[in-house]
Amino acid sequence: MNAACTQVGLFAANIPAHFNEAKVVENIAYGADPLQKLSLYVPPSASEKSPAPILVFFHGGRWSDGHKEQYKFVADAFTEEGYIVALADYRKYPEVKFPAFVEDVAGAVAWVYKNADDYHGDLTRLYVSGHSSGAHMAALVATDVQYLAAHDLQLDIIAGFAGLSGPYAFVPEADDLKDMFGPPERYPLMRAPNFVDGNQPPMLLLHGLDDETVVLKNAEKLQDAIEREAGQVTLKTYEGIDHVETLGSLMWFWSYKAPVKKDMLEFFRSTARP
Repeated sequence: MNAACTQVGLFAANIPAHFNEAKVVENIAYGADPLQKLSLYVPPSASEKSPAPILVFFHGGRWSDGHKEQYKFVADAFTEEGYIVALADYRKYPEVKFPAFVEDVAGAVAWVYKNADDYHGDLTRLYVSGHSSGAHMAALVATDVQYLAAHDLQLDIIAGFAGLSGPYAFVPEADDLKDMFGPPERYPLMRAPNFVDGNQPPMLLLHGLDDETVVLKNAEKLQDAIEREAGQVTLKTYEGIDHVETLGSLMWFWSYKAPVKKDMLEFFRSTARP
């Protein structure tokens, strides 16, 4: 998909967001850098008497591209189901290298958790999600305790993690990725399966079987690590779906491609705490 087609597709996907009744609070700073900002989408159903579940979503873009405004369709898909949605930006390569962008993801999750009461968010139902590199970073925050610990928080603030097409266990081969994550002795620090000890939140891993950008083995390795530690994990795969289409299935005109939204909602409901 070329850049022009991508922009046209994102514009069309985001059209419903302009008519959504959700209250939008844009560009809230969770850090000092201009890119450390998030936008909140709050459905009218959220209230003091009926706090809403919360979804914090991180976009992909190879740790170097994209911005939250392109993903309003994700907020639209879930605010219409009664969720408060946070879309967060983060610093990117080459301005920063690993683990700075993961630290930003943790900072955004921490800000949402510490401020959710102001928007009638239900802290017992805070979910974290992402696509591609966004899923990779969010998975690290949900597995490696150091990231939330930097904000005096623990993994148990996350009720569930849903990852779309994430490269959770890959080995950098391209020169820019080697520079981004290297030197090689640091590679183990970028792989979520290495931090699984059974205390992670429940995880839903979604992957298209036609994905040639991020191979399914990434999700399988994370699944295997969680199952070895008796954690909670579900891996769902989709026939005929590629890397873009797992996320694209959240767009109103592509929703027929795969039941990604349905599977995410069912997973979130299944993790509800007493």
